Amino acid sequence: MLAFRLRRQRLTERAGRNAILQVTADVCGLHAQVMSSAELTLWARMDGLRPGDVAHELWDVRSLVKMWAMRGTLHLIRAPDVPVWQAALSSFRHYLAPGWLKNFGVSAVELDQMLACIPAALDGRLLTRQELASEVARLTGSVNLGQKLGHSWGALLKPASYRGLLCFGPSQGQNVRFTRPDQWLADWRPADPDEAWREVGRRYLGGFGPAPAEDFARWWGGVSSARATRLFQSLGAQAAQVEVDGVRMWLLSSQLEQLDVPLPQRCVRLLPAFDQYVIGAPRAADRVLAPAFRSRVYRNQGWISPVLLVDGRMEGVWRHERKGSRLSVTIEPFLDQPAAVRSGAEAEAERLAAYLGGKLELVWT
Repeated sequence: MLAFRLRRQRLTERAGRNAILQVTADVCGLHAQVMSSAELTLWARMDGLRPGDVAHELWDVRSLVKMWAMRGTLHLIRAPDVPVWQAALSSFRHYLAPGWLKNFGVSAVELDQMLACIPAALDGRLLTRQELASEVARLTGSVNLGQKLGHSWGALLKPASYRGLLCFGPSQGQNVRFTRPDQWLADWRPADPDEAWREVGRRYLGGFGPAPAEDFARWWGGVSSARATRLFQSLGAQAAQVEVDGVRMWLLSSQLEQLDVPLPQRCVRLLPAFDQYVIGAPRAADRVLAPAFRSRVYRNQGWISPVLLVDGRMEGVWRHERKGSRLSVTIEPFLDQPAAVRSGAEAEAERLAAYLGGKLELVWT
């Protein structure tokens, strides 16, 4: 199973530098809470990636779009896929719950007012958070609502992203700016929510299968395992169930014959913080990560550590730091590693230094 997932995640054979969009699609978007981690997620899967390539695709070519997506976290999504993901995200309703509204200090009426005027506020414009808040205040006639939006740290903007009312545009200095995706993208065509939901199920199984329904529920956020099961069942003959270590899991039927193909050689990778492989890994599977070390990878407040990956298993964590003209890389294996693993990790560190620039200073602890 691990060999299969490594291949699907582009971690056994790296793609070329022109494959940014394909790799992004293969891993169901790039987690972009930390932009540098999104770039390193590509770096781990591609040869020839250069600093600035992702920014070019985002702001110049507009082939990638930054938006709030699954789990309410920021992602970079391939532009042609944005209507599909947005239509699936439109099924999110957790922000209408009384507890959510109370936590962020708005009423259902205020939220509806805000969402109704955001498209008009952004019509033909790029606005910073404060500019958008001021325009919402003007359009609604509520200074109070504008203040709430301006001080929400993005929480009140997420529902607008789910509904396809806004996405990120290029920043103005240190200030992020927002725009309308239907105007930012030349070929915006709304997608059918039901078909979009099924397409997300297919994409997930293509990149993260075989997986049980509860893993999809955790990865997507805001859905139950029962609903995830119904999603996979709705795919009909396109999805199949397999048993892995006594657990029933779902997989695309077209990939059944590839499931047992072994790794051609040892695969050692340095994956960045918030890497999609780590986010989507089965949390209950000891074959991926020994329980004793789980807290070092899946840390408090949703932080996901950079990982030393060996043949699909998380065998350590690592970090890097710029020190003048040097790039310091520190690798902390959970257990002693054989020479082949150390050699593979050192080659990864050299690749990182070549990408980021600087003379490598490698430390094993």
